[in-house]
Amino acid sequence: MATATLSAQFKLFGGSSEPPIPAKDARPANIEEAVRLQIFLDEKNFGPGGIDGKPGKFTTYAIQGYNSSRGRDLNDWGIVMHEAAKAIPEAYIDVAIPEHASQFVNPKLPYKRIEQVEEKMMSYRSYLEYMAERYHTTPQFLKQLNGDSYMASAKPLTIVKVPNVTPFQIENLKHGRMHRGDPDLKARHIILDTKYNMIYFYQRELVHPAGRGKEKPAVSMSLVASFPMTPGHEKFIERGMWNIRNSIELPTWRYDPQFLETGVRGTEALSIPYGPNNAVGVIWTGLTKSGIGIHGTDSPQTIGRTRSAGCFRMANWDAVRVPHLAGVGAVVEIR
Repeated sequence: MATATLSAQFKLFGGSSEPPIPAKDARPANIEEAVRLQIFLDEKNFGPGGIDGKPGKFTTYAIQGYNSSRGRDLNDWGIVMHEAAKAIPEAYIDVAIPEHASQFVNPKLPYKRIEQVEEKMMSYRSYLEYMAERYHTTPQFLKQLNGDSYMASAKPLTIVKVPNVTPFQIENLKHGRMHRGDPDLKARHIILDTKYNMIYFYQRELVHPAGRGKEKPAVSMSLVASFPMTPGHEKFIERGMWNIRNSIELPTWRYDPQFLETGVRGTEALSIPYGPNNAVGVIWTGLTKSGIGIHGTDSPQTIGRTRSAGCFRMANWDAVRVPHLAGVGAVVEIR
């Protein structure tokens, strides 16, 4: 079972368990409780995937990761639900679609690559899509909360009920801006787990022996964050140890059909403009393995379920956190 494997992985990196507490096997009693739980985990940098009130495997992995980071029973749902209820009193809030959202929405955005080349930006195709990504959820869930016809007619200043999560603000990103990151974040160790479609962020610290002998210091690894991701096709996965080379906001995308099929760069390619509907999403974190990176996506609903050509895809709202969790030079282990 995945749980057993994850438990072994967390213990390997120094996790410990506390005595179980009452109601450890509790589960959300309704959609609102489930949304509150997912929001809480998301806010703690243990991403449950899209916030939709349906706690599945990625919510389970998020709970296990969060509990591991606090040195307690991995599968104790009760304590996390208790903390979520205190931290997130309101599962939903009403917000107005920002006036500036019109700068990022283009209902006429073409689907054909050859036509996308002529666009200024790979924008959202609707205000529904814009608001779903902004609040880490799905268009289907926003329609469930607000009504299909209401969301179909949404425009700037329309009031929308959304999950009470810190919004992803695309307006704060800048085309081509590079991240170097805090030097302390160079000590982070990232694990890309291609079996369970998860990315884990660990803090590495040296633990020096208490005596004065010649013992070498040990390396302590503590989990600080985790998120769902989708790995590349098996034939393109280069397992091993790499490092973060760079991190670029709102990148353009080199659409190279030969590379997508074979992993070898072709001589003919298209330059697709930057934007949330660019195939690499709103940020690219490149590795020292040429051509491979951790990036966003234009299809957040497929994270964990479909495979990219060779890289590692995350929801845009998760991908933008990567340079704030691991700096240039941080180790990236592909398993």
